[in-house]
This record gives sequence, structure tokens and C-alpha cells, in this order.
Amino acid sequence: MRYRQVTTGTLALGVILLIDVLRVWLPGIITIFGQAASTPAELMGAFALGWFVLALGAPAVVRRVGARPVTVVAAVALAVARLALTAAPGGRTQLWLATAGLLAGLVWLVGVAADTDRPVPGLALGFAVNAALHAVLDTVDLVWRGDWVAWLLSSVAVALFLFGAVRSGNGDVAARFGSGDGTARSGSGDGAARSGSRAGAGGVRAWLLAGPALLLAGMVALSPALAETGMSYLQVGGEVARSPLFGMAPVPVAVAAFLCTALTRPQRWSRVYGPVAVVFGAVLFALDQGDLLLPAILLAAVGLGACLARTDDASLPTSDPAAGTADSAGLVHGAGLAAAAPADGAGDKGVDRRWAARRGYAVAAGMLVFALGAVGYYSAYDLGYPNASVPVLVALLVAVVAFAARFVADPPPGPFPPLRAAGAVTALALLAPVLADEVPVASNREGPPERLTVVAYNIRMGFGLDGRLDLAGLTEAVDGQRPDVVLLSEVDRAWLLNGGHDTLDLLADRLGMSYVFGPAADPVWGDAVLSRWPVTDPRTLALPAVGAPTGAQALAVTLDLGDGVRTAVVSTHLQPPPGRGPVVQARAVADFATGYAAGRPLVVAGDLNTEPGDEAFGQFTAAGLVDALASARPLATSPADDPREQIDHVFVSPDLTATDPVAPRGTASDHLPVAVTLTLPPR
Repeated sequence: MRYRQVTTGTLALGVILLIDVLRVWLPGIITIFGQAASTPAELMGAFALGWFVLALGAPAVVRRVGARPVTVVAAVALAVARLALTAAPGGRTQLWLATAGLLAGLVWLVGVAADTDRPVPGLALGFAVNAALHAVLDTVDLVWRGDWVAWLLSSVAVALFLFGAVRSGNGDVAARFGSGDGTARSGSGDGAARSGSRAGAGGVRAWLLAGPALLLAGMVALSPALAETGMSYLQVGGEVARSPLFGMAPVPVAVAAFLCTALTRPQRWSRVYGPVAVVFGAVLFALDQGDLLLPAILLAAVGLGACLARTDDASLPTSDPAAGTADSAGLVHGAGLAAAAPADGAGDKGVDRRWAARRGYAVAAGMLVFALGAVGYYSAYDLGYPNASVPVLVALLVAVVAFAARFVADPPPGPFPPLRAAGAVTALALLAPVLADEVPVASNREGPPERLTVVAYNIRMGFGLDGRLDLAGLTEAVDGQRPDVVLLSEVDRAWLLNGGHDTLDLLADRLGMSYVFGPAADPVWGDAVLSRWPVTDPRTLALPAVGAPTGAQALAVTLDLGDGVRTAVVSTHLQPPPGRGPVVQARAVADFATGYAAGRPLVVAGDLNTEPGDEAFGQFTAAGLVDALASARPLATSPADDPREQIDHVFVSPDLTATDPVAPRGTASDHLPVAVTLTLPPR
């Protein structure tokens, strides 16, 4: 089974590299090609979808030139682009390298589809290994690490992929089926074993699901960042924890469940439980409730794997006499790949080429579904339709294709022992919770402080002006102020469009602070408070939408400074309606914050999208709050490379004395952070 293993392993490696490229390319749409909330969503969407539409022409190229040369050339282009991205060049160079890698990856998939009618093992392993590695790396891709480990692992993966891409094509002619009479040619004695690298009349459904399955795996079923976020919604001992012990614990469970259902022979009842589970998991995810994320992940993982298994070689046409006979229950008996499609003479030009083209168009169409879903989910915030329907619709597509797949009673033998492969990948995923470095909740070791340093920062999902994930730059900008409490805006914890990182947990690790998260757009995007002191009594307020593109909220927490000393802190990010200021939201936040504080010292900060003197700004001063940055005005904070507007603010109650307000320069985000030291009232 040597060549079947090579083909499966090469497909898995290629999928891993393509996902790595996508994790760079997708954020580049809104951080390099355009700017969220300023570049029209239609323009960014057209740029993103155009490359997937272009890939629809790849099957015609494969049919004209041949699968092997197209596959090898595309594999080399994908490998070169992926390795070049390890240098994290940033800017337009990064965007076009990622775009070249994406297009090469799509063409490579089409070429592989022409020669492979059993892609499920390779696809499933690719999805699972990528998720396991992402978890072990704490949701930071090798591309963004830039150290010798990243170069070493990337180089090894690229070398193995290129070796497999060339090797899996060797001997194909000798292993092609038939001599015109429907019998298998033995070749050098292992032609039958090599037959796994040549396709028969099947695999269309499996290839069609490659794109939708990739979307659901990245958004829900196999997302380490989503698993970690789901765990962080749990509370321990009545206090808010940064993350429960082993925040990555759901990842190996999801990986094992996915692989076991995807790589084992499907049973009749999987026709029902697979589609039901994947749809139900997508529905739970779409309900936008943090405490439902974990069951959503596990159900989606089980269901997605079962649905893929249903399509693995299940599309052999029973009308073909060589494909076996169907009994009264519709089960196919005695069908083998060697009998499905003679490759010489008329058979090669007929059945084999026809099904090769169908598989090519199927995978290209499936990846277009991926693009439509990935872009459509997030552009909903600009265009105004309910994005919760996107994962549900994609899950329904997967469910329908799997349900319609004909059950194969005697499928060809698998290319490897499924449970052994599932166990190896699960063991890799288990390293994530074992290596988890949980930061303990801070304690008031020396009693109440006299002063607190507050930092407010819109981190733009962790991406700097050059489009790179710049955790080091963000950490330096914040930690350089030696803060006691940090209020963050535009915090992304698992959005696939931004690469699927848990930016909040990554920053908390680097700063050594505990956190509380306030969801705004959905359970994984919003605002946060990080603190060196214990945090209690978290409350959130959903703000009126008033036509704003994304959801907005106010997150209130209480800092327990010891000896009964408590300070209220409110983090928010106001979203103004088109052409107007966020007056309604500002009034709602001011009322909520003063009511929550109930006479205690109060801090309200964040990206308020209003300037001093504006009506929205006046809502906070009218509520009795003081502008803590007034003594440093003008203190422009946006855009970071040429600040002209002061839209990031800190307001405090009159009993807090503000000193040393600053907005340190840097390009780790499109905003500058603001920092101020607050003297607490005498006890």
C-alpha cells in the first residue's frame, strides 16, 4: 500500500500548507488590501472571491495539459509561497505572496482531484493535524513566529510535501487499470497496490465537501481558539478566571472524535447521526452564546467526520456494469476501483477523464463555497444581513450531500489503519493542554495600592499596520507603561477571517495578567479588561445598534484591591452610526457605568469614536465624569502612523486624580494606546 500512503500523506501535507497560507491571506483582506469600516465590503469581497472564481478554470487546464504537470507545478508554487511567508514580510509583499500561494493551492487541489477518488483520509488528516499543531503552538501560526523552530518545521513540511507530490506520480502509467477488457494490469507486481493513486469513477461528493468541511472545521469543529474561548466562559470558585485549567482540553477530544468518525467504515445509522450532529453543532454556534461553544465544537466535529466518511468512495455509479450490482437495499457489492474505470483506450478517454473533470470542478466549487462562507460571515456586519445563517447553511449543504451519498457495503480497503492514525494525531493534540501555561489570578500581596496605571488600547485583532500579527509589538506598547489594568477594544478570539487566533489569551500570557472578556459582535469578538488584581462581579450591557456595522457592548468589572478597597472599571468600544456620532451609545455607557459604580471610584475607557467637544463626548462629562487625558491635549491616537484624531479616551470619577497621560507611538495597531496614572482617594 506504499503509493496509497504517499498519496494520502501528500494530500494531508498540502492541505496543512494551504490552511497556513489561508491564515495569512484572509486577514490580509482587511488589514492590507483594505481597511475594515472604511474600504467598501463589496470591494474586499470581490477581491477575495475573485481568486476562487479564477480557480474554476483550473479543471479545463488539467484536462488540456494533464493532471501530473499541473499538480507538480502548482505544488512547487504553493511550497515556495508558504516557505517565503515564514519570513513574515508584511505589507503588499505578504499579501501577494499569500495570494500566489492560495491560487497555487487551489490549482493543486484540482490536479490532485483528477487522480484521486478517495480524498477523505488525506483531507481529514490535513484538517486534524493542522488543528493539533495550531493548538500546540497556542494558536500562533509558524508563519508569525519567525524563529528557527518555525523555519525548521516549515522547511521539513515543505520538503516532505514536494517529495510526495513528485513521488505519488511515479509509476502511475504502469499502475493504470485495464487493458481494454476490464482486467487489472499487474505491471511490476504491485500495480494493484499502486491503484490508490489512480482514480476511478467516484469521489465527486467527497471533493465537493472539501471546501465546506474546511470552513466548518476552521470556524467551529477543529478551532483551538474557539475551544479555549469556550473554556474561558466557565467560572471557577465564583471568581472570574483568565481561563480554567487546561483551556485546550477540548481540542484532543474534538480531534479524536473527528478522526474516528471520518476514518472508520461508515455504518447505516451514520446517514442520520452525521448530518444531524453537524447541523445541530452549527446551530449551537450560531446562537451566539458562550456557554454553548463547547457542545457546538464536539457535535460539529463528530458530525463533520461522519459526513465525510459517508462520501468516501460512495459515489460509484451503480449503472456501470463494472461497478458492481445493487441489492434491494441500494447497497453496492463487489465494486472495486480497478473495475470502475479502464484507463487505456476508450476507457481512459471516456469514464476516467469524465470523472476526473467532475472531481476537479467539484473541489473548485467546494472551495468557492468556503470563500463565500468565510467572507460572507464577516461582511454581514457591514452589509446588515444575519451572519448566523452562514455556518448553518454550510452545515446543511454538508448534511444533504452526506445523506444523499449511497452506502458502500464493501469499500476498497483503507490506505492505513484508521485508529492508529487517529491515535497519533490525538496524541499530538494532547500536548496542547499539557503545555498550557496558565497565569494565576493576581493577588493583593501588599495591600491596597495608592495608584493605578490604566492603559486603553484598540488592538485591531492583533494586526499591525503592516498586516502582520504583531503580539510582540502589542506587548511592548502595553507593558512599557507598567499597567495595573488594561482595557482592550477589537479583541478577536477565534475569527477564521483573522487567522483563528485567541489574541486575548496570547496577550494575557505575555503580560502575566488575568482577564475578563465582554462579547460584542459574537462570543469571540469584543472588548476585555486585563488586571493584575483580582476581578469580581463582571457585567455586560449590549448597546443599541443604531445602524452600527458591528455589535457594541460595555463590560464592567470590580477590582478587588484588598482591605475592602474596590474600584469599578468599564471597557467599551462605541460604534457610531454612518455619518453620525455615537451619542446614544455614549449615553447608555455613562448611565450603565455610574450605576454600576454606585459611588465607588470609576474608570471608563476605550475606543469611543468621538473627539473632545463632540456631543457624544459630552455625554460622559454630563454624567459627572472627568477627562483623564485633558492635561495632555491634543493627544491624537488615530491613525497610528499619522495620528490626527483623539478618539481613544479615559474618563474617571472626580475622586480619582489623573497624572502623566501619554499616547506612546507605535504601529502594532492602527490606534495608539493611551495610558494614565490614577491616584486613589485616601482611605
